[in-house]
Amino acid sequence: MTANRIEVSWLLPNAVDPALANRIIVVDEGRVAAVEAKQAAAAGDLVLPALANAHDHARVVRLSQVGSLDVPLEAWLPYLTLIPAVDPWLASAVAFGRTARGGVGSVMAHYTRVQGLTDFPTEARAVAKAARDVGIQVALAVHCRDLNPLVYDPHDRLLEHLSPAACACVSRRFLKPPLPPAEQVAMVEAVAADIEGPGITVQYGPAGVQWCTDEMLRRIGEASGRTGRRVHMHLLETQYQRNWADRTYPQGIVRYLDEIGLVNERVSFAHCIWLRPGEMELIAERGATIVINTSSNFIVSSGIAPVGRMLRRGCRIAMGLDGLAFDEDEDALREMRLAYVVHKGSGFDIRMARADLLRFATENGRFAVTGQTDGARIAPGAPADLLILDWQRLAAELVEPDVPALDLLLAKARQEHVKGLYVAGREVVRDGAVTGIDLPALEVELLSALRAAFDTTADVRAAMPELRAALQSHYSGPLYCA
Repeated sequence: MTANRIEVSWLLPNAVDPALANRIIVVDEGRVAAVEAKQAAAAGDLVLPALANAHDHARVVRLSQVGSLDVPLEAWLPYLTLIPAVDPWLASAVAFGRTARGGVGSVMAHYTRVQGLTDFPTEARAVAKAARDVGIQVALAVHCRDLNPLVYDPHDRLLEHLSPAACACVSRRFLKPPLPPAEQVAMVEAVAADIEGPGITVQYGPAGVQWCTDEMLRRIGEASGRTGRRVHMHLLETQYQRNWADRTYPQGIVRYLDEIGLVNERVSFAHCIWLRPGEMELIAERGATIVINTSSNFIVSSGIAPVGRMLRRGCRIAMGLDGLAFDEDEDALREMRLAYVVHKGSGFDIRMARADLLRFATENGRFAVTGQTDGARIAPGAPADLLILDWQRLAAELVEPDVPALDLLLAKARQEHVKGLYVAGREVVRDGAVTGIDLPALEVELLSALRAAFDTTADVRAAMPELRAALQSHYSGPLYCA
């Protein structure tokens, strides 16, 4: 294979070192073979390590498409049943293609939205094929859940508030008996044996403590310790989850997870908005990763994560889009910038430095996805995971010619500036277009398939107003009052 030479006006080599002007990056056999100085300045691009999306769900339907905008999380989750089932390869190819187009080279797909048109191992193979066709690195966190299908408590009283028709629909749609924990954990290993390989890993994906029995969580903790397989789960996303956790685990929910082997380097926790200082310290001490989802937390009214306090306690923090990017466009560059302006601090009290931000958007997320520490840097021998931004467009309006490249990245870089993306040396995006699939054509095909299957969710659509009102009443009741 012929080595590829990429001319660079500005290179951001990692999270901490200064930008380098006028370089040539040599890519060969999937790695950076050399970084050379150019003899003279010439037109080039801004290159940095590929971004990582450390918490997502490979969903392709946006809030505005199914009428679930401005709904708090606990009432929003049932709206996912309004998404019709479609071909899993098609849905995943579009999801991963959009991810790549947004500048992401590695993604955690916590696969909570199973299409269900075939058995799950067959669907997982289709998801893995889609990831390989697009060319990004994917960790498939296989969804494990066996508790609290409607609310974080027994659901009998909630059903009493529904009409007979709505109760029948909700029972049929949401109250199917789950597989036993042993079978769900075994499924993870079976899927891993089937699909893992270059670019694809499999993780245990317990939905969250409030959605898993003690038996499920203990089995996952034991299996992860025995096999070394990584774990990804939601934790303390909303105030209602915090309330439930305090009632259910008086010793402390993070302490409980630690006792059963689920707070360590192999584990990443999504959200963590309602962590307390001692819990942050334990997570930091054990080396687990926290994945912050700034846009998602705003959109489903979950709150603002205490990132400054987490960083002060030494937590490893990564970035996730959670399928809910701010403008419904999978723009990881905008997500990075939004997280920075939200969490950097107040006045001269800086709580999230620029180096923290770059680690957050690159190396920490890549570690959560792959478990590897050799990436997120552009240096000889490192994996060739490169994000290429159109420097000429970014710098087109400069008055002062020497504005630092990082300033422009943080001020205005968006998905539209993504010119190229390399993952393990493979050119995944070229001139802003995904190379491995025809993404625009697949987006048209997917939308057509979703619209054609619209009527398959008519029953739950009719029941949703009643269910939403019942959920609001439940979480506004005395059990969840502060």
